[in-house]
Amino acid sequence: MVWKIMISNHYLEQVVDLLDPDINRIYNATAEQAREWILGEETEKVRALEGSFALVAREGKTVRMARSLDRPMRYFLAKKADGPVLIVAERIDRIFRWLEDEGLADQFHPSYTRMVPAHYITHLQLIGCPDPDARHTRFFEPRRNSLGTDLDDIGRRYVGALFTEVERWLEHIPEHEPVGVCFSGGIDSGAVFLAVWRAMSLAGMNLSRLKAFTLHLEDGPDLKQARGFLESLNLGMFLEPVSVPADAINYEETIRIIEDYKILDVECAAMGIALLSGIRQRYPEWKFLADGDGGDENLKDYPIHENPELTIRSVINNLMLYHEGWGVGKFKHSQTYSGGLSRSYTRSFAPARRYGFECFSPFTRPDVIEVSESVPYEELTQYNVERLYSLKGEVVRRGFKALTGIDFPVYEKRRFQHGAVSESRLRDILPVTEMDCRRKFLSLYS
Repeated sequence: MVWKIMISNHYLEQVVDLLDPDINRIYNATAEQAREWILGEETEKVRALEGSFALVAREGKTVRMARSLDRPMRYFLAKKADGPVLIVAERIDRIFRWLEDEGLADQFHPSYTRMVPAHYITHLQLIGCPDPDARHTRFFEPRRNSLGTDLDDIGRRYVGALFTEVERWLEHIPEHEPVGVCFSGGIDSGAVFLAVWRAMSLAGMNLSRLKAFTLHLEDGPDLKQARGFLESLNLGMFLEPVSVPADAINYEETIRIIEDYKILDVECAAMGIALLSGIRQRYPEWKFLADGDGGDENLKDYPIHENPELTIRSVINNLMLYHEGWGVGKFKHSQTYSGGLSRSYTRSFAPARRYGFECFSPFTRPDVIEVSESVPYEELTQYNVERLYSLKGEVVRRGFKALTGIDFPVYEKRRFQHGAVSESRLRDILPVTEMDCRRKFLSLYS
């Protein structure tokens, strides 16, 4: 979509919307209604949108943009003699190709692109040179620490919100389409699989449509864990291992797909690409997949000692730190990439798009995040790191027990890439540093 404002037959400013409208999944409004609410800064209505979206709205020289956490949304401001051109797209390379076609590639550098941060309406005024920086209005700000310390109640609320999002998603999938879950047997993918299985069972859906896909490279421990998880619940018939040779892992192709260089995200995405590629080879028409991305962020389950910038106090006391990084307007917030899961979700979104899947994680939805941010972490942990690490498993276990009677199996946490292949072997398969990845990414545009 291209908007142009004309005076005396000359274009003064132009907005080029390269976002794919077909992948918006808004359940309770039309895209046009959502654009009106974004344009009018009706934050309560934008917060209430159910589903996935990335939208541009325009009135005159005013442009407003907003997206859900699971959708990257980038923009770039170029200059023509007769006025500015704003290009909006999901990918950096898509913006670059448009500029090339228009003879404007000499203005481009990937660091000049900007990411619309999740949970904000981004405002731009196209008024010429120099253009003012964007400003941001938050549309999702959950109330922190609003729940009591009863873990059974917290579990019921959190898992209940998970069930609701899964049910909404399944309602919009055609009944003939198969449904897959990217499954490691960990807490998050386990919760998503059981929520999908339960919702399909209660709705009388054909359970032969459902599979749990588990990536396996050589000596990776996830396959054993996944099998143990499902067999403990008499659900082993749903497991489908996807075995991939180690030489299929290509960090350069991974960087090209995700357009980022953070080493942990490159590792994770490389495994995701291997899994999706394997599923696609086996099932050429498969479309719908669910996963547990965002579960760690919600209940703050990351190894704090691996990041020298973090302490348990910073993790507990900052709103959605793992979702948004340090936040818009803060010194270490990246305008090019955003922060936290708002940045790193490309590790899931971009590979899924590359292989033709429509992926969904209920943990990215505001109603689920709202419950997780309402947990009184300080009272429950007393700033004890081990208590924080054990909290997610306890919340999910209690929630499933209270709502379904299921004894949810809880295994020790490990990253996706360390479950697909042993951590020591991973260093042989991906013998690169973050600086290597950064150089490779920049070389795509040099």
